[in-house]
Amino acid sequence: MRELSSTDPIGQNIIKLVSNVCFSVFVFSVLIFTVIAITYQPPDPWESSRALTKVFTDVENATFKTDTSVLKTGEDDPTAAPALAPSAITEATIEISENRIENKTVVSECSEMTAVNCSDPRVLIAIERFNLRVFKTIVFLEYQTPVNGSRLDECDVSWRFRNKKEKSWRKYRDFRRFKIGYGVNCTYKVMNAKGWHSGINARRPRVRVNGTRSGGNAKVAPPPFRDDEINDTIPVLGSGNDFRKGKYLYYSRGGDYCKGMNHYLWSFLCALGEAQYLNRTFVMDLSICLSATHTASKKDEEGKDFRFYYDFEHLKEVSEIVEEGEFLKDWKKWDNTHKKKKIPVRKVPSYKVTPMQLKKDKSTIIWRQFDAPEPENYWYRVCEGQAANYIQRPWHALWKSKRLMNIVSEISGQMDWDFDAVHVVRGEKAQNKELWPHLDADTWPDALVTKLQGIVQPWRNLYIATNEPFYYYFDKLRSHYKVHLLDDYKELWGNTSEWYNETSLLNGGRPVDFDGYMRVEVDTEVLYRAKTRVETFYNLTSDCKDGINTC
Repeated sequence: MRELSSTDPIGQNIIKLVSNVCFSVFVFSVLIFTVIAITYQPPDPWESSRALTKVFTDVENATFKTDTSVLKTGEDDPTAAPALAPSAITEATIEISENRIENKTVVSECSEMTAVNCSDPRVLIAIERFNLRVFKTIVFLEYQTPVNGSRLDECDVSWRFRNKKEKSWRKYRDFRRFKIGYGVNCTYKVMNAKGWHSGINARRPRVRVNGTRSGGNAKVAPPPFRDDEINDTIPVLGSGNDFRKGKYLYYSRGGDYCKGMNHYLWSFLCALGEAQYLNRTFVMDLSICLSATHTASKKDEEGKDFRFYYDFEHLKEVSEIVEEGEFLKDWKKWDNTHKKKKIPVRKVPSYKVTPMQLKKDKSTIIWRQFDAPEPENYWYRVCEGQAANYIQRPWHALWKSKRLMNIVSEISGQMDWDFDAVHVVRGEKAQNKELWPHLDADTWPDALVTKLQGIVQPWRNLYIATNEPFYYYFDKLRSHYKVHLLDDYKELWGNTSEWYNETSLLNGGRPVDFDGYMRVEVDTEVLYRAKTRVETFYNLTSDCKDGINTC
């Protein structure tokens, strides 16, 4: 018993030692697991530059390849419901209006009546029903009371509408002339309707726009009307105290300037997304440099206005922004009048300072500066890496210019919203046989005739969206279709047009070129509204959109 007891302390010590080691291992494991749990974030499928490359645009060596396409913007989102959209006029709403009409007297001898009372509410009801039956791709929003046309049996009426494929709340206007007759029981009936903007007595009064004379005795006709729904004036901060109370995010101009438009938008929406994440007002430079890809001079052109291409009014409504010139003026005014109490500024020299690190910064102005050489000075670098988990690009804030969309509606309306379209990509891609070996032959006139005859019915209105510069290239199609090209509608941006006058006002009275990117925007939107849409790389050719072996 004595020997056994003498060995007890040794056994107990071994057991204690093993217990301590196990406990230490356990504590250490818990510590490691805790650290990992705190610091680890699951990978974001959108985070890598390769994912962005495939999904949104092409990125190589931290810059963008030339891309002549137009990115889809907020009004193209099929899931976006227009929050402020007025109610559409439907057969149900027409029946309600019809039931409200009192004293529905039936005219017994309508055949003897030659003059139509256009202000009779039943005339409008007949026109509304006719429009719903004929224009099935249009959402009718509101009508004006019909007025007399040029003949006793004609009425002119104006209405506002939007296309069913456009999800924004924006409204467009048409006014047409209708010949009114009588149906069963002498009810009003539309006998026929004339084309787009034919009801000139129903259009709004012309608004004369101040402009410079062209010299000599030349007379420039005023525009048909101005779109008074466009409000893209520059917001003003107000008093100095209002400026001081604000919080701002200011981006200096970086290497994105004069890059392609898709590059610009990708960077701009990164900056706007950071401003929203930081709950700050974004200081916006409205000046854009259009890359040589879209200019007639084939050189980069500075001094383009953001409002030429995109809807500044909508951007103001959904984002906190201030124009750079107004911002700098108010900043300078404050510092000049408050020598001892200047505005607190946090200068951020590198994109590597993340938005998360700036989240709690109290400075009035956070000033991101992009002075490093390319590609370190691209705005979109701010949204790379871990920041991609926090910054959401506000695509919903970006709509195309209402002025350009008015041209889109005009072109579509002149074809009575009943047309098919083909997108014919040629240009540099057709010349590059290494990447696109079949494209040139597949978009040759004879090949187009053969291919389209199997897709589009003969003598349909056929709109051709293309970068082919030779106007007569598609003449062989005219033997089979009513061919329409963008250049057929030059008057819509000519020097007597609404677009010309409005953009000149934005440009300080100087005329604005209808440049290549505007052409692509309009072509794309008209193509989008076609009943049958034929694409180059999905229907006309077996070549891959991005070159050989990329399908």
